[in-house]
Amino acid sequence: MSQTVAVPLWLLVILVALAAAAALEWLLLPSVRWYLRRKVDRVIREINVRFNIELPAFKLTRRRALIERLFHDPKVQAAAEAHAAEKNVPLKLARQRADFYAREIVPAFNAYLYFRVGYWLAKRSAQFLYRVRLGYTDADSLRAINPKSTVVFVMNHRSNMDYVLVAFLAAERVALSYAVGEWARVWPLQSLIRAMGAYFVHRNSGDPLYRTVLQRYVQMATEGGVPQAIYPEGGLTLDGRLRPPKLGLLDYMLRAFDPQAERDIVFIPVGINYDRVLEDRTQLGKLAAERAHHGLAHVIATTAGFVSKQFVNLLRGRWYRMGYACVNFGRPISMRDYVREHALDFRTLDDATRHAAVAEVGKKLMHEIGEVVPVLPVPLVASVLLGAARPLDELELKSAVHERIARAEEKGAHVYIPRSDLDYAIGVGLRMLTLRRIAIERDARFSANPDERATLAYYANSIAHLTGETDATPHPAAIPAPASLAARPA
Repeated sequence: MSQTVAVPLWLLVILVALAAAAALEWLLLPSVRWYLRRKVDRVIREINVRFNIELPAFKLTRRRALIERLFHDPKVQAAAEAHAAEKNVPLKLARQRADFYAREIVPAFNAYLYFRVGYWLAKRSAQFLYRVRLGYTDADSLRAINPKSTVVFVMNHRSNMDYVLVAFLAAERVALSYAVGEWARVWPLQSLIRAMGAYFVHRNSGDPLYRTVLQRYVQMATEGGVPQAIYPEGGLTLDGRLRPPKLGLLDYMLRAFDPQAERDIVFIPVGINYDRVLEDRTQLGKLAAERAHHGLAHVIATTAGFVSKQFVNLLRGRWYRMGYACVNFGRPISMRDYVREHALDFRTLDDATRHAAVAEVGKKLMHEIGEVVPVLPVPLVASVLLGAARPLDELELKSAVHERIARAEEKGAHVYIPRSDLDYAIGVGLRMLTLRRIAIERDARFSANPDERATLAYYANSIAHLTGETDATPHPAAIPAPASLAARPA
């Protein structure tokens, strides 16, 4: 038993590797899983007490179980069979494709990452970049929502900061699940986003099998009570205006809605606005024909230039936060009440009739979102300068801003005046615009920079529907973009 055994070096290496793998599999990994699970359970208990948030069982179900459930869904299996017949491929390959789609879509929610890491990052980054304000909230209506309802936040989409801003402001009431586009499917970002409860969506996929898998996941999550956040516009605004709704996800939620079921679907309109949108010139560039040829390399270079410029300003003590970012939460819309008032049952409608009915819901949601878009200093000042026929002194500017505020409030708009001081608010708006050379100050008079009228229109358009200037505000695509647009300072 104590004799020495000589083995070749290659065999010793293999034995050591196998022993290490066994130790990892049977000793270390179970300990790590137990430790992480205990931390997650502790977080869940804390948020149940501290935030009074009850995470739905669907959200806490293991990802593997959700994938299996989605893959074996009868509609998904029927779609795989139809795909095999249509493409003339073996059924096994069609099912493998369905399994791939399920794995791609289903998130891997981790409560610890969401409430410990994600919340902290969202809060710090939002407050570092902006003066974040929670504006109007219909608190009584929000409190009256049945806890068993599936809550869906529907928002206008101005910036990719929207994800961060709303998740941070809503985190003390709900853990949101976002539909995220393909832009986020890069390593390691996609793993973090999945852990935050988001699911990936191919916006314009023409594959019926993919659409069926996505549809069934959305319906399963909705029926399971998962709070969700969607952008009916389907993408970032290009010119500052609200875009017409795209109805894909909305249709998936409503086509199987049972008004007699335990869970209602309640849409909460959310209006978001900024004094400065990080992507404003990028979005405007998409409207200019001369920018159409720029690809990913140009976007990366422009972004790197912007970040480096801001970093240099920070080191030199000349960096300012990007003004105010404000979020308003409007009156909830119960689909149970809606279908009762309109004598609808989406489940019984043919495709054409249902699409028309869903389109009406989309229009209503976009209208309600528009009603709660915050009116902020920069859009107000931009609106005045854009419509001015000549340079304005400070008194004339204040008078014109006050007039627009009065018009907006007559329409029921929610105007955010920092510190309840109109002079300060106008000063904030002017400083933001003059620092970026979008507005010009000469001899104590202010005017629009002729080369930046498209940018002014971008900000004015965000509130044009509230100030009664929808027709008066020029569309940026109609304004000749200067050749130097790409080279202008961010």
